[in-house]
Amino acid sequence: MKNKIPDGLLVKFLRTTAMIGGIFSLVLTVLIVVTYLQLKRADPLNTPALTRLQQQLQSDPANETLKQEIRDLDLLARKAFFTSQWQVRTGGYLLAAFLLLGLLSMKALEMITPVNPETPGGIPPDALKTRNARRQWFLAAGILLVAVVFVMAWFNHGQLAGSLAAGVDSAEPGAAGNNPGNTGKNTVLPGTPAVADSTSRPADTASAAGMAWTPPSEGELRANFPCFRGPGGLGIAWQKNLPVAWDGSSGKNIRWKTAIPLPGYNSPIVWKDKVFLSGASGAKRAVFCFRAADGKIAWTAEIPKLPGSPEQNPKVNSETGLAAPTLTTDGHQVYAIFANGDLAAIDFDGKTVWTKSLGSPRNHYGHSSSLILYRDLLIVQYDQTGAAAVIALSVKNGDKVWETSRNVKVSWASPILVNNGGKAELILAAEPCVIAYDPANGKERWRMDCISGEVGPSPAFAAGMVFSVNEYSKLAAIRTSPTPSVAWEDDEYLSDVPSPVASGGMLFLVTSYGVVVCYDAATGQKNWVKELERSVYASPMIADGKLYVLDKQGLMHIFSAEKTMTPLGDSPLGEGSVCTPAFADGRIFIRGNSNLYCIGNR
Repeated sequence: MKNKIPDGLLVKFLRTTAMIGGIFSLVLTVLIVVTYLQLKRADPLNTPALTRLQQQLQSDPANETLKQEIRDLDLLARKAFFTSQWQVRTGGYLLAAFLLLGLLSMKALEMITPVNPETPGGIPPDALKTRNARRQWFLAAGILLVAVVFVMAWFNHGQLAGSLAAGVDSAEPGAAGNNPGNTGKNTVLPGTPAVADSTSRPADTASAAGMAWTPPSEGELRANFPCFRGPGGLGIAWQKNLPVAWDGSSGKNIRWKTAIPLPGYNSPIVWKDKVFLSGASGAKRAVFCFRAADGKIAWTAEIPKLPGSPEQNPKVNSETGLAAPTLTTDGHQVYAIFANGDLAAIDFDGKTVWTKSLGSPRNHYGHSSSLILYRDLLIVQYDQTGAAAVIALSVKNGDKVWETSRNVKVSWASPILVNNGGKAELILAAEPCVIAYDPANGKERWRMDCISGEVGPSPAFAAGMVFSVNEYSKLAAIRTSPTPSVAWEDDEYLSDVPSPVASGGMLFLVTSYGVVVCYDAATGQKNWVKELERSVYASPMIADGKLYVLDKQGLMHIFSAEKTMTPLGDSPLGEGSVCTPAFADGRIFIRGNSNLYCIGNR
């Protein structure tokens, strides 16, 4: 049977497809090369306009308006750079796809075209040789183009890592310099959330320079209130001469109150003469420093949108909001994290030292676990749906020091740090277990399966025993030595928000529906039970021998922290609150729904 060249729809379709693949490949190649050359010429950190503004700032370093203009321009330049890089990378993928389409179409035409030169419709040998050579050149050119594009994308990525992730804050004088200490490299373990490259920012502080910075001593930590629930996150404050009576409406023992510019559910922290809070709305987020003496806002550090952070704010529960995690401080810098996983380190003059995106958290409330510090490590409990981890970052530049994946479910509890038998332990709670880690390297020390559900309360610790609780689960007392074991359990009174606190052989637990229970910490026997008939979200605190319990309506219930129930009075704030109080000698700081209060005996 004699072959005949098909001239039907299939041949026309293949010829058209091959032509489209070739034309689009050529157009994409031109566009990619042009975009790449533009990127090579453009330095997002040293544009003429940015350089001009930086020079103006040198002569007027206190000009906050000028600083904000620089930050805005810098952010636009970075966004443009990221968009162009995405265009080069995406264009490379499309080029490879169109080249492959053209080659496959040509190959299909070859297969259905007769090659017998004796047939009338066959291809002569010379024509066949020419066609094969043309196909080989087309293939070689296609491979070369794809290789060139991917090399450009690779070097473009290197330029990004070298210029953006190296970390420059163009809003500060001298910011155009390099920061070789921050490489922006992170090793993410399988099954853990991705951690985006950090953006370090030089500041005029010893902590950022990495020279004179030293961790605060135990005495300094106890003299201040550096994190959620005080030193170690344990619910114990060491301050004295604290007030037991006040009235926000009449002003009795209210030293000052100051409106908080942005909403948030994080609790105040205190270091000497400074009180810190954060707040966020859909369009803005910031860290605030209040003067402890008079409540005036000393400075506001606005946190811009970070490279690598999600485009949209996460959908959060109204009771969590976009700024739920409590900050922490080491006396040099203050550290904040927001609902979308963005972190910021700010020095005590209000200058942003570094920022980092941990990636969009996958949970239905938004991230709300508070931060804690161990020596020069900032520790984040990042337990998300399908990808849980505990991460330690350098306080100096935000670089990841270690990361440990966790086979647990989503959690909103915060970590605690304890001295257990002379060893520092980092303890976290999330279904199905309580786990202790070495805070220096993230290695697991021990674990105990004893908790279930979406965990909100943080653990408590005292005298070698860890206490965990969650609503619809159980209260468990874990004896950690010589080997971890459950000493006792109870399921009568359970909390889903307030964290328990243990001290002096007693465990105090407050349920979210307003029942205060005092247990014998060693045996689980109930010493006393008090129904407040009010809901409670703030965690109870022990300070100056007293138990402070703040309900959601803003009424503080005060008891003696003893085995016998002794009420010391109820004091109204004058507005609602869900935040845990912070303490300084002679003073209590409470974040209400709208205002920050300083309470002290007059």
